[in-house]
Amino acid sequence: MAGPELDSDSALLARLTARISAFAMSWPGLVSALLGLVAACGFPPLHAWWAALPALALFVAHMHSAPSWKSAAWRGWMFGWAHLTLANNWIATAFTYQANMPEWLGWLAVPLLCVYLAVYPALAAVAAHLAAKRSGLLVFGAVFAACWIVTEWLRSWVFTGYPWPPLGLMLLGGWEAQGVARLLPWLGTYALSGLAIWIAAILVWLAVSPMPSKWHRAIAVVGFSGAVIVGPMVIPHRATDSSDISYTLIQPLIPQDEINDGTKFEEQFQRTADLTRPGNDTSRLVLWPESAIPDYLEEGYPDRYYRATTYAASPTLARERIGRVIGEDTTLLTGVVNLDIGIRPSGVPGAITARNSVVALNGEGEITHHYAKAHLVPYGEYLPLESWLGAIGLSRLTAGTVPYQPGPGPGTLDLGEHGLAGVQICYEIVFSGQVVDRDNRPDYLFNPSNDGWFGSWGPPQHLAQARMRALEEGLPVLRSTTTGISAVIDADGTVRQSIPTGVAGKVEGFIPAAKPPTLFAKFGNALPLAWAALLAILALGLPRLLALRSERS
Repeated sequence: MAGPELDSDSALLARLTARISAFAMSWPGLVSALLGLVAACGFPPLHAWWAALPALALFVAHMHSAPSWKSAAWRGWMFGWAHLTLANNWIATAFTYQANMPEWLGWLAVPLLCVYLAVYPALAAVAAHLAAKRSGLLVFGAVFAACWIVTEWLRSWVFTGYPWPPLGLMLLGGWEAQGVARLLPWLGTYALSGLAIWIAAILVWLAVSPMPSKWHRAIAVVGFSGAVIVGPMVIPHRATDSSDISYTLIQPLIPQDEINDGTKFEEQFQRTADLTRPGNDTSRLVLWPESAIPDYLEEGYPDRYYRATTYAASPTLARERIGRVIGEDTTLLTGVVNLDIGIRPSGVPGAITARNSVVALNGEGEITHHYAKAHLVPYGEYLPLESWLGAIGLSRLTAGTVPYQPGPGPGTLDLGEHGLAGVQICYEIVFSGQVVDRDNRPDYLFNPSNDGWFGSWGPPQHLAQARMRALEEGLPVLRSTTTGISAVIDADGTVRQSIPTGVAGKVEGFIPAAKPPTLFAKFGNALPLAWAALLAILALGLPRLLALRSERS
């Protein structure tokens, strides 16, 4: 009886497969979009990698069946558009915290941004189709993975870049387990995204390959998934050692709807100061978030700027007050806004440009170091495609009309006994290969941020990408945010301490030790590009070489 039952099951499966294939060929764009939405669920806060990877596997099969390069481009673009729109929905949430535009424009701005971002998956799809359209599924998957690596890298820097989120983020495990992302020191983020494509290709190949029975096929798929995916996701990693640098990291809980309210400035400062003062008689590094200080601390601005802030009308008094809060023998790293003063069109001296900055202050209230943010947030600090989006009423979300000026890029601040600090403000930390001065490697990375206007999806994705930088570079990352999630991440990407969203608090201890420079730290994004080249060469060249040897023999 087993034979007929098996034949009946096989016939049913064949009919079902035929119907699904017919639907996919009739509605290729819709299928790609649906798979893109499911794949985005693999990112935080959902962490549904168990649904995202099968969706990615089906997408690889869908791409492999594209009849032309135009069809491949359409399928790749629709996948990318839906995938990136859902993943970046936190941008729309930010529109609820401003008064210049109706909130519904946020839900228009995100899909409009992703119209452009989806070009990169489309380019990967076209390149893979042209290079490997006549190849088997495994070869096509490997070439597609190589193309994805290159196009995701392009997305990180073309037109100033916007790499949020990389596809490989779905392979990052929980806070104490790195998952397949353990390979980041040897791959880099964009090669990890390529690996996600390659794993998906293997999954679908196992699912359709001829095998003695459906049970053999199921065992092969489940066994591969468990060995390659599930295992690394759940295996905890032993924490690294600590350095001798003491720190106090503050999360003051400054809600986004209060952050620009002048009547709340003094209350906000006192909240931050109260969390900082206990222990201010010890030598330590104190870390305050982006947007922590409403005062202008630099000298030389017109008086009206000082009168508009918190403490008297003197930057000197404001700095001295901070010095008393943090205590002697202490270094404070904090987010501030600095202004570039010049003659405005009206003929009155005033701010020409602004810089989102971090300054280091000592216990005497002296500014010892500066860092200016290099990667500005689209829609937040500048408006992408301004000539188009401005025409429909969009503007940037940050308060004021003074344009923000980007800084020069990664730098290392020598803080003496408090170590060599690399600084990456807010979403700068998501730029793989662009967070460290490779000529002057820091001991740790400080990532102050204001995540209060990024909804429920933005903060956990932001934290996860900071963990990826720690793994890649072999450096601890310390995140101080206004509302959460603040965290101390060791050089293996493990979250050692954290403060959840929506509470005021602090964490203290000794900064985790840095590891020796990783392979990625030495070569940067040349490493994932080399992996892409190797993967493409092996995928396209090895079968031809084997076929040639077979003919000769």
